Amino acid sequence: GDEYTNLALLTDGLRAEREQGITIDVAYRYFATPRRKFIIADTPGHIQYTRNMVTGASTADLALVLVDARKGIVEQSRRHAFLCSLLRVPHLVLCVNKMDLVDFDQTVYDRIVDEFTSFAAKLDITDLAIIPISALNGDNIASRSANMPWYDGPSLLHHLEHVHIASDRNLVDVRFPVQYVIRPQSTTVTDYRGYAGQVASGIMKPGDEVMVLPSGMTTKIAGIDTADGPVTEAFPPMSVTVRLEDEIDISRGDMICRPHNTPAAAQDIEAL
Repeated sequence: GDEYTNLALLTDGLRAEREQGITIDVAYRYFATPRRKFIIADTPGHIQYTRNMVTGASTADLALVLVDARKGIVEQSRRHAFLCSLLRVPHLVLCVNKMDLVDFDQTVYDRIVDEFTSFAAKLDITDLAIIPISALNGDNIASRSANMPWYDGPSLLHHLEHVHIASDRNLVDVRFPVQYVIRPQSTTVTDYRGYAGQVASGIMKPGDEVMVLPSGMTTKIAGIDTADGPVTEAFPPMSVTVRLEDEIDISRGDMICRPHNTPAAAQDIEAL
């Protein structure tokens, strides 16, 4: 019923979201380009649903913070940027949206850039990009816009396709939060006990000595299973099931990490 293609309806699927024109819950959408695969986590901007924003940002490699060019940096913009920093999202893009409503004025963009960069200097943001866009008309979204010749940076899609994320993962310190204990009650599978979760950091291999926190018990990895069968190693962000050589009391929420007699493990324990 709209006069134009309302792309917000791709992610705002709840009736309340469409009636009020806001985002309430996190919506995940998948798409791919010839260069990279993407998962979009559309999260709310309203302060009342900030907790839902944290849910989506907690597993993100890159965060897009949208700013209305007419309003500039508001309190919620700072709050979202701070939470992304707190969650250690390694890459952040500030999208100055609705540039068409300020006549693509460069001075408006420059003022927002100066204000946000001074604020971001107080945060732990390792990679920051600021892109002026008009999402409604596609300006600087998939390709550079002729309406903003003063902007010499990449389009949003070009930046997303080329941002380097391979070195963001910590492959040294083993951290494996246990999300579920798998204990099948089957006559064909006996005495199977596995601990399922997603590898948060480090590389895990069968035979490696590990420690279970908070109990402090140590054992070795007997095997690592996936939906496609056993693997010889697991690394972020793989979701696997770890089998241990000894029967240890492990519950959901426990952490499997390196033993405390290694320097890396001491950092694990200190972080916890």
